[in-house]
Amino acid sequence: MTYTWLYAVAPADTGAPPPDTPGGVAGEHPRTVGAGGLLAVVGSVPGPDFDADALQRRLRDPQWLEPAVRAHHRVVSATAGRALPVRFGTVYRDDDRVRALLTAHADGFRTALARVADRTEWGVKAHLDKARLDQARTEAEAATGTGGPPDDDRPGTAYLLRRRAARDRDTRDLADAAARARQVHLALTGLADHSTEHPPQPPEATGVRDPMLLNGAYLVHRSREAGFARAVRDLREQHAPVLRLELTGPWPPYSFVDLPSGDGAP
Repeated sequence: MTYTWLYAVAPADTGAPPPDTPGGVAGEHPRTVGAGGLLAVVGSVPGPDFDADALQRRLRDPQWLEPAVRAHHRVVSATAGRALPVRFGTVYRDDDRVRALLTAHADGFRTALARVADRTEWGVKAHLDKARLDQARTEAEAATGTGGPPDDDRPGTAYLLRRRAARDRDTRDLADAAARARQVHLALTGLADHSTEHPPQPPEATGVRDPMLLNGAYLVHRSREAGFARAVRDLREQHAPVLRLELTGPWPPYSFVDLPSGDGAP
């Protein structure tokens, strides 16, 4: 018994995945299922390993999850440019359920395909760059002979004043960085066809201690990708040393596809 793992939805003239398409989440070779003038890029996965309970267990297993996510992404990337990427973990009981999905939502799929055609997703993350900001402030204070709270001869008072000054400075720095991150997002939104913001990732997920102030995704036409990357570089220089900007991409447009879910999940 097998289930059908859904990778992407593409126009009917896309054709079958080439023989050298990377293997899917179960090592299977991707194939297509057609209906409604569309093709679904799918893979056959073993039922006992991918029914609802088994899949939930696998999603909690980092040793399985990481390579499986990479495999899913490789298959989607092989069809990128003319396909709608499907969220990882979308499984149907059989091919007929996928055909029913394509038929029932054909108009919505075609609208979504037109929206992302010849476009890719770029990600921009902005963190407060506390180390560089503190270094720049220290260098400026050393050059001008300024900095630090007023002297006080009372025991412990100078320490408390320094702590209060540091807290006030950190509060101002964070507010300034957040305002700058908002400016970055607005500037990049003006260069993209569509944009969205994901929740900032916590330090536990990123390995970065400084707070994330922007986790933006931008849908950019291929003809404007170079200009978009230049704009990020310019913004990086403009907002240094307060912000540290990270550009990733191009990716399939995961953030700009909201595929309907069918009734065929196992």
